[in-house]
Amino acid sequence: MTTINSPAHLDYGLDTLFGRITKSVDCPVGLEPVENDPYRFALRVPAPLPEDLEKAKTIVVNVEGRRLHGNVRHTERLDDDSLKLEVEPD
Repeated sequence: MTTINSPAHLDYGLDTLFGRITKSVDCPVGLEPVENDPYRFALRVPAPLPEDLEKAKTIVVNVEGRRLHGNVRHTERLDDDSLKLEVEPD
C-alpha cells in the first residue's frame, strides 16, 4: 500500500453543462504505478476528498518537484475512503 504523505498541488478539469471548468487544491497524495500498464500512473488522495475530484476528467499534479498531467481513465473509492485515480499522461 502506498504511503500518502507527499504535499501536492492539483489542478483538475471537470466537464459541466457550461463547458470544462478547472478547480485547484493543495492536499497530500501518494503516487504508485498501475499494474500491467507502465505508461499510466495512479494518484491516491486521502479523505476528506477535494470537492468533485471523483468527477475529474483531466489532472495536473505538482508533487516532489515533478509536474505530472494527463487524462483520468479510472477512479475508484477505496475502503479507507481515499480516492484512487488512474491517469494516462498526455
